[in-house]
Amino acid sequence: MLGTKLYAPGDVRIEEMPEPIIQKPTDAVIKLAATCVCGSDLWPFRGLNEVNAPMHMGHEYCGTVVEVGSAVISVKPGQFVVGSFCLSDNTCPHCRFGFPSSCVQREFMTGAQSQFARVPLADGTLVALDQQPPEGLIPGLLAASDVLGTGWYAAVAARVQPGCTAVVVGDGAVGLMGVLAARQLGAARVVAMSRHKARQALALEYGATHIVAERGDDGVAKIRQLTDQIGADAVLECVGTAESMQQALAIARPRSMIGYVGVPHGVQLDGQRLFFSQTGMLGGPAPVRRFLPHLIDLILTRQIDPGKVFDLQIPLADVAEGYRAMDERRAIKTLLRV
Repeated sequence: MLGTKLYAPGDVRIEEMPEPIIQKPTDAVIKLAATCVCGSDLWPFRGLNEVNAPMHMGHEYCGTVVEVGSAVISVKPGQFVVGSFCLSDNTCPHCRFGFPSSCVQREFMTGAQSQFARVPLADGTLVALDQQPPEGLIPGLLAASDVLGTGWYAAVAARVQPGCTAVVVGDGAVGLMGVLAARQLGAARVVAMSRHKARQALALEYGATHIVAERGDDGVAKIRQLTDQIGADAVLECVGTAESMQQALAIARPRSMIGYVGVPHGVQLDGQRLFFSQTGMLGGPAPVRRFLPHLIDLILTRQIDPGKVFDLQIPLADVAEGYRAMDERRAIKTLLRV
């Protein structure tokens, strides 16, 4: 089969490799309907995460089950499934508490930028659809595997409530999904912080009521102006840099929550500042499996269309171009047709 490996920063290749096999009784093997490049894949691609050996790339996936291990009971060959990028048993105390992304058996999905993929902990990770979905809904279902679920978690962690003012820091795929989620959860005002016209347009389509292009002190001043100097009721931090986190802290009102889902790089928090801000924070790897049934239903009933976040669709064989397009910000998110 064709699969993707990252050999060194900037060096991503598509190559022939063996098809995955069942390794444990709890495994499933799926044939991908589509896969994609994630913003977090760009960290090692840019050399910001160390690459010590060739890495099998890809953690977002949906497709049809072709084989299951002897212990798997919730999915069967022939079913179309969507799974989380965090693999979980969905039965441990953390899973039952709503955090399968902290499962005691947690693994992270790898190797999904390929034609076939092995999914460990299949019973707890995969959600099966009643039937094969229409082709046009596959991009949305693929988005549910990570970016939609992560943006949704950012909104939930920020405690977006009906009637509130939510500010989304970051206009990548996750940030745009955060805009969608905040609107779905009832925010009266959703402010998207974005400097890019195409991303601003999609944010508005997803329900943003205001666009703020300014950054730093100017961005803080603009948010204060929009909120009568009070600050945001809920802040979704969807980048993971020191600058984005400081921006989130500066625009959050006392007693508000910051939902942070950007993988931190160079983030350090000032304890005194955090103490006197009286701001809460909740984040980390998104418990996507917790939200999957609801998100899949919203997609299948066409109440939301997260698939629009894929503004570049290319064959899997051209995966290197997909990475370059996102690295150079020529694309928000690249879908790879299998």
